[in-house]
Amino acid sequence: MPTVDLVVKSTPSRSVRARQASSMFDVPEATEQVLEWKGNVPIDEKPWNVGLIVGASGAGKSSVMRQLFGDMPELTWGGASMLDDFRKDLKLDQITDACSAVGFNTIPAWLRSFHVLSNGERFRCDLARRLVELPDPVVVDEFTSVVDRQVAKIGSHAVQKYARKNGRKFVAVTCHYDVIDWLQPDWVLEPAEMRFQWRSVQPRLKLNAWVQRVPYSLWSRFAPYHYLTKELHRSARCFALFIEGVGPVAFNGVMHFPHPKVDDIMSSSRTVTFPDWQGMGVAMIMTEAIASAYKAIGKRYHKHPAHPPFIRTFDKSPMWKLVGKPMSSQRGSSTQGKQQQSIGGRPCATFCYVGPAMEIGAARALLGV
Repeated sequence: MPTVDLVVKSTPSRSVRARQASSMFDVPEATEQVLEWKGNVPIDEKPWNVGLIVGASGAGKSSVMRQLFGDMPELTWGGASMLDDFRKDLKLDQITDACSAVGFNTIPAWLRSFHVLSNGERFRCDLARRLVELPDPVVVDEFTSVVDRQVAKIGSHAVQKYARKNGRKFVAVTCHYDVIDWLQPDWVLEPAEMRFQWRSVQPRLKLNAWVQRVPYSLWSRFAPYHYLTKELHRSARCFALFIEGVGPVAFNGVMHFPHPKVDDIMSSSRTVTFPDWQGMGVAMIMTEAIASAYKAIGKRYHKHPAHPPFIRTFDKSPMWKLVGKPMSSQRGSSTQGKQQQSIGGRPCATFCYVGPAMEIGAARALLGV
């Protein structure tokens, strides 16, 4: 059983300034200051994927972390793009899968240097690289300390999902208790009292979210985050997913799909999620709500993902049926049936929604028909 037996001793300063401060605040004189942490940390008693060391600043989190897991390696950054900083033997799909798994899906940002990324992007990029490069356990000190709390919560959810899905061990070290419900740790250690407890994974947090029809003008807020283009056809019907207290966090345009033989296919276009909400699955929730509404009024609904992780997500879902496999071909070409295809000059798959239909009244209200 791992144990912590740590004593840190220091000699207080006797400088003029230090003595003045001691006198001003009535700090008793001492020849030596001693900080001590002792206790059992039974992390080998049960299988686990996610651990949390949490407490206020100065509580001994980093000292206890080092005794349990050793020093954590520092990552170096400096490539022309953040992709170039990942270990050279990794395949591109391994890197992009890890980035997507932690909610870093802004593809244009992958082509930028790490040093010009936002704090939220750096946080997720650093997580992705540690998860794909380092052996278990992956330990991150000062977890979420440099990002706003919304990014912290979404990032926590994304990293725990990745760790469990891939059988990894991840330990977060932080002073922020607000990540607990999102990180869902299997165990929690609070060094201040050397209190250790096992936890069971709780039900996923529920957000008060809804999808509604929105004006075309809302596209301008989401366009900068689309990885291909800022253009959206004026005839597109626009929808957004809203979170209570936050506003719209995901957008989807819908177009009538031209087909030489049938006239009942609607196509999802320009699906975008704000970066701070990537990794929560809100785009899928939004897409399936819209698809179920169109199914209720007798329309087929197609989605054309090009990003490999997105293709795998749709392929695993019982709500979608693959009707077109991706391939490279000439711009604008497409074929129907279980054949290979490309739309807009990029390889993509085509999935048809086969899930349940929305109640007809709710569907007409959502679609405005």
